[in-house]
Amino acid sequence: MKLHDLRSDPGARRKSKRLGRGHGSGKGKTSGKGMMGQKARRGPNPYRTFEGGQNRLVKRMPFKRGFTNIFRVEYEILNVGRLVDWPAGVEVTPAALLEQRILRNKKMPVKILGNGDLNQSLTIHAHKFSESARQKIEAAGGTVVELPLVIERHSRSHGPNPSMRNAKAKAE
Repeated sequence: MKLHDLRSDPGARRKSKRLGRGHGSGKGKTSGKGMMGQKARRGPNPYRTFEGGQNRLVKRMPFKRGFTNIFRVEYEILNVGRLVDWPAGVEVTPAALLEQRILRNKKMPVKILGNGDLNQSLTIHAHKFSESARQKIEAAGGTVVELPLVIERHSRSHGPNPSMRNAKAKAE
């Protein structure tokens, strides 16, 4: 085998269209571009986001910088200082806090932070505790009960949404 014997496989190379070589070729005169108009002109077509001269969607949207973590968990926060008025020996739960209107959103998990002082023993139920809050509660003679944090993520595929399946079961 010599260099002049080398050939590419049959079908690997396609012959290029010979444009503008007479109407007998099938691609004569307008070279398959039709009669006039923006796409018949020379050069590339307009950019992908072009909307016929209208201000395009890309420019109409607000400019957003940075990164948004889609898995971020937002907590309803509560400082230890807000629990001073509670009587000693009482169980403080997210439901009780909602009832007292200390918390606003019942769907968000609760996190206790350590700002303020606590002088009575309370049993506090929450999803998360800061280290300083945990120390202050235990120093006052109270106990910390961490609730399990169950985050229901919506289906990112186009398949059935598990949260909707649970909603049907709850309705029955």
